[in-house]
Amino acid sequence: MSAREHTVDGALGFWEIARAHPKRVAVVGPDGAETTYGALYERVNRLSRGLRAFGLRPGDVVAVLLPNGTDFLAVQLATAQLGLYLTAINWHLTADEIAYILTDSDARVFLASARFADAARAAATAAGLPPDRCFGVPEVAGFRPLTELVAGQPADPPADRLAGRPMLYTSGTTGRPKGVRPRLPGCEPEADLARRLPTVVAQYGLTPGDGVHLVVSPLYHSAPARHAGWALHLGHLVVVMDRFTPEGALELIQRYRVTDSFMVPIMFQRLLALPEETRKAYDTGSLRQVFHAGAPCPVETKRRMLEWWGPVLYEFYSSTEGGGTFVRPEEWLARPGTVGRAWLGAQVRILDDDGRELPPGKPGTVYLRNGDGFEYHKDPAKTAAAYRGDFFTVGDVGYLDEDGYLYLLDRRTDLIISGGVNIYPAEVEGVLQQHPAVGDVVVVGLPDPEWGQRVTAVVEPAAGVAPGAELAAELTAFCRERLAGYKCPREVRFAERLPRTPTGKLSRAHIRAEYASG
Repeated sequence: MSAREHTVDGALGFWEIARAHPKRVAVVGPDGAETTYGALYERVNRLSRGLRAFGLRPGDVVAVLLPNGTDFLAVQLATAQLGLYLTAINWHLTADEIAYILTDSDARVFLASARFADAARAAATAAGLPPDRCFGVPEVAGFRPLTELVAGQPADPPADRLAGRPMLYTSGTTGRPKGVRPRLPGCEPEADLARRLPTVVAQYGLTPGDGVHLVVSPLYHSAPARHAGWALHLGHLVVVMDRFTPEGALELIQRYRVTDSFMVPIMFQRLLALPEETRKAYDTGSLRQVFHAGAPCPVETKRRMLEWWGPVLYEFYSSTEGGGTFVRPEEWLARPGTVGRAWLGAQVRILDDDGRELPPGKPGTVYLRNGDGFEYHKDPAKTAAAYRGDFFTVGDVGYLDEDGYLYLLDRRTDLIISGGVNIYPAEVEGVLQQHPAVGDVVVVGLPDPEWGQRVTAVVEPAAGVAPGAELAAELTAFCRERLAGYKCPREVRFAERLPRTPTGKLSRAHIRAEYASG
């Protein structure tokens, strides 16, 4: 299939679309301000030329601490035509954590929003970044204003354009996070798009030209940034939320006739928690695809979303490292709980601890292969440990069925071993999340002198629900009706608010440490 079949009136990708249709609206920012393809194109080119004039060369790193908005998308597109790596930093991190990423990534330039000025300045100082390499967007005291970098730069594309890539830092389960550094393709952006776009269109079912993509998750995370980028390369309108609110998302879906979005399961749970009259008040009939990943989605939660929005939920399993599986709604309904089959260009294997391939139905470590490859920045040992031949793993445990559909059980690092039996927290959490008194829940294994680990549920009660011994007993009984006894919590504790990352992932290490110490 030729990429030219997926153009907007013959224009392939953002840069060609912007030249051919400069008045087409590209982005609606969180404040409602509109930016056309032509205006964004000029901004991207001036920024690209400014970075080139500053001395950046292919393979260099630009680090950003930016909120969701047009500025982020402009930097993403600029680095993508200069052969640079873009390291987007989670703005919830502390100054010390940001400084570590600045240092470890060897960032040549640091762009930071005025919203995060205090953390940005402290991080730059701790990382020893010279002030002339730090730019404020628009202004940060002690940093150079970004206008200095782009002042006087022409609005046409730079010479010798090369496709760039993100280099994002994984959260990890132990130790410091590591930068995932993919290989650069070594070709012009349009050549890179011509290779990748047909696969994206075939897999996701997206069509060029008329789509409206809604950004509800932080763009510093790989999937939201990737989907927003594909939307611009297909000529879509990108509507950006600063931060997700369930009713706010519904209002934007209705107002802009949104066709697709990327979400995480906790967002589905918060949408479903809205009063029924609120949910019915908004028209979501424009939706064609809502992609989700990033955390296990309870089967009943997904069923309820499909009943509400129709067959528009498309799930994929992937990681910052790459690879992955994909499942369409009709496939999922036939095999509830699957995260799909290997997507185009990828392969999946289930291996035991000795590297032997396991038969269908047998759980083991999930290994993936795709064509791009990656390394953990400055950590050859971690890179080598992730690979077996051409296949890599991020430590997830699962199994394949007879037809090659993957079912995830949990992360190996999250596995609970109680009395010598393996227990997967995600399975227990999926049951507890269906109880109306549960707002959020995490299941962990805490040290136990008899069992080795005891299954412990830490519950954030739903609004208006009082925690206590009576509720704990009710939740335990609820589990026992639906799970084998050995999987059920031996202890239920309560928390006012569970620690979650902005991408919806629970901070299990924090919870284990806090509750193990009492």
